[in-house]
Amino acid sequence: MTTYIVEADGGSRGNPGPAGYGAVVRDAADGQVLAEAAEAIGVATNNVAEYRGLIAGLRAVLDVAGEGAQVAVRMDSKLVVEQMAGRWKIKHEGLRPLALEAGKLARRLRVTEWTWIPRARNEHADRLANEAMDAAAQGLTWKAGGTGSGGPGSGGSGSDGSVSGAAQVEPPGGARLVRQTDLLDPGDIAELSAPTASVATAQQRTTKGTGWAPPTRVATSLILLRHGETPLSVERRFSGLGDPELTPNGLAQAAAAAARLSRDPYKLDAVVTSPLTRARQTAETVAQRAGLDVETDEDLRETDFGTWEGHTFTEIQRRWPAELAAWLADPDVPPPGGESFTAVADRVARAQRRLLDRYEGRTVLVVSHVTPIKTLLRLALDAPPTALYRMHLDLACVSLVEHYADGNPVVKSFNDTSHLR
Repeated sequence: MTTYIVEADGGSRGNPGPAGYGAVVRDAADGQVLAEAAEAIGVATNNVAEYRGLIAGLRAVLDVAGEGAQVAVRMDSKLVVEQMAGRWKIKHEGLRPLALEAGKLARRLRVTEWTWIPRARNEHADRLANEAMDAAAQGLTWKAGGTGSGGPGSGGSGSDGSVSGAAQVEPPGGARLVRQTDLLDPGDIAELSAPTASVATAQQRTTKGTGWAPPTRVATSLILLRHGETPLSVERRFSGLGDPELTPNGLAQAAAAAARLSRDPYKLDAVVTSPLTRARQTAETVAQRAGLDVETDEDLRETDFGTWEGHTFTEIQRRWPAELAAWLADPDVPPPGGESFTAVADRVARAQRRLLDRYEGRTVLVVSHVTPIKTLLRLALDAPPTALYRMHLDLACVSLVEHYADGNPVVKSFNDTSHLR
């Protein structure tokens, strides 16, 4: 099986200042350059340019090899490597969208390692980034296929980061990048000095984590509780942003969950809930017993099912067969007038980041609905969006995810309803 190497880099002359990136795709067997990408991106920071280089490299290997290709990523940015490996938190909000975009691309591939390499071993990507910035400084656009220094023959087009040969513009002598090791975005400086962030060396190449090793720090525990029964759940109807209250049985389920969560080994530090009534009623029942206030997070609400709200699956299948088939086949497709699972995942991920930042090292009860809870579990497992279709959550069930600052999340329990028996 052919494997590939992505080398990527980016820099800013001023941080922020005129910035650009470069990326190279190689055949891992013989080092042959298969694709290059470079682009000047205007005024940006060093870290933004490095992430843009990574994104271009991942896109290039997808163009060359397609979905599922086996890839090793190598960069001389400790920040990007450690964040993409999941070892360092992303504290600078300006980098988070770029990290999410890179992660989405990486999940379409088989990334076997995120490796830090010294600057001297990343010369090719460094050169491409400089060429792109130098071209922009002259009012030109970096283009592939010219007669510059090295690289494959002619290739694709210019500044969109396409398959390329050597650049047409040679960098002037003495032009250098402001580098990760020289100057960082202020919001990310703390990440380099974090006690859990080890400095990678040429010998410490792979930064993958597993669930086998014992945690070295206290976890941030998210206890995920689905709300109790409502009239719509009894009739198995789609219940999204509609706002039914709990039935008497639903209130009893909430009380049973409260009794369970007030005993060892649970010790709640906070209760956070969806704003919808059925979730708030469940959360308030638990919070009252635990002696805690209830915090509401709008991003934990259920999916907006649009015109399907209040209908049964059979009714939807009869009235909207084509729309239902498309919705079941693709998480990007919303119900008519509603919200896609992809859109739900974006806001649930935002809520998760807030919870982990605010309650680091503590235990939080998250009261929500089927789709948000499945999404939190899917994100913890690094599973694809289609995993939503392979989970089942009962009413008032409990699941547990533990998040470690220096390792991967761990799912400790799933769909536990023992308190209802």
